[in-house]
Amino acid sequence: MSSLPQQHHTALDAQSLREALDAHQRYLSGRAGGRRLNLTYADLANCSLEGIDLRDADLTGAKLSGATLARANLSRAVLFGADLREADMRHINLKRADLRGACMRGANLAGAELAGCDLREGRIALQDKLDGFRILRHEHRPGELNYAVLAGANLAGAQMSGAVAMTSDFTDANLSGAILTGAKLMRAVLDGADLSGADLGGADLTGASMKRAVLTNVNLSQARLDDADLSDVLRAPPPIFYIDDKSLSDVMAEHEQFCDSGGHRGKVLKMSEVDFRSLKTLKKRRLSGLSAPRSIFFGMDLEGCQLQGADLSGCDFRGVNLREADLRGARFTNAQLARCDLRGAKMGPLAIGDNRFVRTDFSRASLRGADLRGAHAPRARFLEAEMEGARIVGCDLTGAEMEI
Repeated sequence: MSSLPQQHHTALDAQSLREALDAHQRYLSGRAGGRRLNLTYADLANCSLEGIDLRDADLTGAKLSGATLARANLSRAVLFGADLREADMRHINLKRADLRGACMRGANLAGAELAGCDLREGRIALQDKLDGFRILRHEHRPGELNYAVLAGANLAGAQMSGAVAMTSDFTDANLSGAILTGAKLMRAVLDGADLSGADLGGADLTGASMKRAVLTNVNLSQARLDDADLSDVLRAPPPIFYIDDKSLSDVMAEHEQFCDSGGHRGKVLKMSEVDFRSLKTLKKRRLSGLSAPRSIFFGMDLEGCQLQGADLSGCDFRGVNLREADLRGARFTNAQLARCDLRGAKMGPLAIGDNRFVRTDFSRASLRGADLRGAHAPRARFLEAEMEGARIVGCDLTGAEMEI
């Protein structure tokens, strides 16, 4: 008569864990006495590993349920079959990590870096003295992401075929190029998610919310989309965009001529809902005073672009490069700027006369995961703006209107 199978998790005291972590730091820095961290099947439930460098560590089958791993670096780590239920993994680095068969039910991975990681199903066979080889089972099936929070996470190129992520939150996540064949995403929230180039063949998206999701070059063959909300999704841009029988390229040239001549030649572009993506780049273009509310700039390069006093309210700037751009006095109310690169951008007030200024306005805009490091935004308005995960170290926010 065989005994009941054991979970095979090894208890670890605080001193042993501290010594193992110290040896791993020496291993990473190439110092004497270094040893790669090997905590396979260790019981680390509710343990605090916040901000620790665990690159290349082997945590196969480890029990990390309820653990604090926020801002830890687990790039290239092996977490095959690990139990990560309800773990705090906000802004964790799991780039190219092996997460096959990991159970992350209810885990918080908001703002996490998961590019190139492997989230496919996987199960571990352990040898039992009486029962022979058996499968290590969690209380929930391996490979599960049900109820997990992955808002703003970077899952570009992630291997997620067959993943189970029902009712999970992928709001504004980057899933470009991800492999999601056969994934179970029923009732998942994918609002604003970037699914460009993703493979969703055979995936079940029944009841999923995909508002404003990016669906360019996506494979949806045999995918189930019953009751899915696909309102305002972003599909592939037209090869050429025309405005009053003129190509967008010609219209932009006229606007630039207007700026260069001080208004003596050319014409100001005043048109809403323009898809600028066919131009691919507006790098260092002179577009002061542009009026293009509710237009699409998704993924474009606008580095060093001059947009002083422009009306860009309600525009889609997700993933746009606006480094060193001049945005003084521009209006970005209700705009989408998730994952936007605004490093070094000028966003202070624009002088329009003696002691008269127009402030840059980001009221009600979404800046989730945007990079504002080194930007200049004195007196800018960020009223009701969504700033979760935004990087603002070194950003000049003197006198800015922000709700804290």
